[in-house]
Amino acid sequence: MEKYSQFRDKGRHRNRTLPPRPFAPANVLWTPIHALLFALRLLPVLSLSLSYFLLLEILPIPTIIKKCVLWLLLAVPGVWWVDLQVDGVKRGRLSDKQAAGSLPKEGDIVASSFTSPLDPLYLAGIFCPVFVRTWPGEKGVQVITLWGAICMAFSQPQLESPKGVELVQLKELSKKYPDSIICVFPESTTTNGRGILPLSPALLTAGSKTKIYPVNLRYTPGDITTPVPGGAFNWVWKLLSKPTHQMRVRIARPIYNSPSIDTPSTTKSEKASGVDMGYETNIWDSPHLRNGVHVGEEKGDMGQQVLDRVGEDLARLGRVKRVGLGVREKTEFVKIWKSRRR
Repeated sequence: MEKYSQFRDKGRHRNRTLPPRPFAPANVLWTPIHALLFALRLLPVLSLSLSYFLLLEILPIPTIIKKCVLWLLLAVPGVWWVDLQVDGVKRGRLSDKQAAGSLPKEGDIVASSFTSPLDPLYLAGIFCPVFVRTWPGEKGVQVITLWGAICMAFSQPQLESPKGVELVQLKELSKKYPDSIICVFPESTTTNGRGILPLSPALLTAGSKTKIYPVNLRYTPGDITTPVPGGAFNWVWKLLSKPTHQMRVRIARPIYNSPSIDTPSTTKSEKASGVDMGYETNIWDSPHLRNGVHVGEEKGDMGQQVLDRVGEDLARLGRVKRVGLGVREKTEFVKIWKSRRR
């Protein structure tokens, strides 16, 4: 893959936009089994999808019914939620009253990683949030539906919002939807799950007292991620033909968009042990350091510090690195990738 070396992150030598290796059965004898699984699952998934997006989503029915349909839509292709970890909460203690403040609730914001169309589907099944779309150079966001969030995983990355799109700030949305969680994909595009892209400044429009929860979702195996636009049919084949897909969810402690309200994302013991820095990371990889200088603190850029903290938490939860390549570089990569594929 040396022909795509210009899209590798400097110092990391890894490409965060390459699609995952295509899934192939270990033995040719398994091919009929995968074809049978695809055929058996296709009709139920289509029926559930049409029923929900054309009828149930717009009807004033109880939220629990919508969530049950979404969970069934995940269960039919064999997507299993195998692990959930929340910062500051021990395993098996999520039902305790003390853990109530560690999970997002009405009025909060979820800043989620974005690797697959399953991400918004899972988040809708858990939180039933209001989804918004972001752009790397815009502070405003666009309210979209769950179907719009799923389609965004297959769409071309955009540097700017299209003309005529109504943009609002997160603070205004929190007032408009006080009884709902707002879900933001701050990377503005999908990745292959191997890095966290620079975040959109839209997060900086949240209220100073609004909690921002970084959430990271990972899949095993990772062949159902969609870092390159298009390929919807191939993705459906991978989703329905494999027996199971494992999903792991990590939720960090809340962050506030205010220097006066500081809730540390990690404990002192975690920082001392190096957990806060992420997986296989040293101090010189920190986004706060450039040539050994704390740029955020010297410049007093509190907004950038908030984005850095959210990015650090997303990277730590996913055990990946933060990278400097953004939507612009991905757009250029997609053009070269598709031209050479043809």
